[in-house]
Amino acid sequence: MWNLVSYGLLAPPTLFIVLCLLGSLGAMVWRRTGIAIALVSSFCLLVAAIPAFSSYLLQSIESTVPESSELSAAQAIVVLGAEIRSGNRSMPDTLGLLSLERVFLAAKAYRQLHLPVAVSGGVASGTEAAVAVAMKSVLEGDFGVPVSWVEDRSRTTYENALYTAQLLSARNIRTVVVISQARDLPRAIWSFERVGLHALPWPVPRTTARIDKIEELLPNVTALQETYFALHELMGGIYYRLCY
Repeated sequence: MWNLVSYGLLAPPTLFIVLCLLGSLGAMVWRRTGIAIALVSSFCLLVAAIPAFSSYLLQSIESTVPESSELSAAQAIVVLGAEIRSGNRSMPDTLGLLSLERVFLAAKAYRQLHLPVAVSGGVASGTEAAVAVAMKSVLEGDFGVPVSWVEDRSRTTYENALYTAQLLSARNIRTVVVISQARDLPRAIWSFERVGLHALPWPVPRTTARIDKIEELLPNVTALQETYFALHELMGGIYYRLCY
């Protein structure tokens, strides 16, 4: 059910497109109601694709993450898995861009903090390799960063935190640096704190909301995707607090 809400039919922009179609069809029977639904959903879709709006949403989410943290108390670095691209017979599964960005940040954190690294992420639908296994391979093979723990069972951010906490408890680790994109950190930090680990966000690039060019008001596909990510995080934060 959660996948249906956050990634499927009920997630924007799919929701707006479906409502627009339903409103258009409904107008043949209930003219005013159908037209109103189609117009409102079309307007929402337009707004969702405007860069100024998407950057404002992302900045609002990222602003809840502290600008800086005292990292000297950290005992380990935890890298959360994201996307993984399905391979074929001649090519294995590979990390997607979001996961690669997190791996890059993890390598930077390791060289600065010199702390043991844990990677977290299970097997995604349509793939064979766990995200954590793929991240370990890239970190060790391409960045020369040793990975101390591999958590390969999780399918959600909360499970990332829960199963990683179980691995780290044997070493009496209670404070960790969490690495993810800035927009994902509020929910990730909440999850780690919920399972008993004190989570410190690693400094990551943040979104800046501004309207200094006309292009910021012209809809595009990139802004639509960013709005999708932002609304996914907003809904995810509410869902987590209700269910966990």
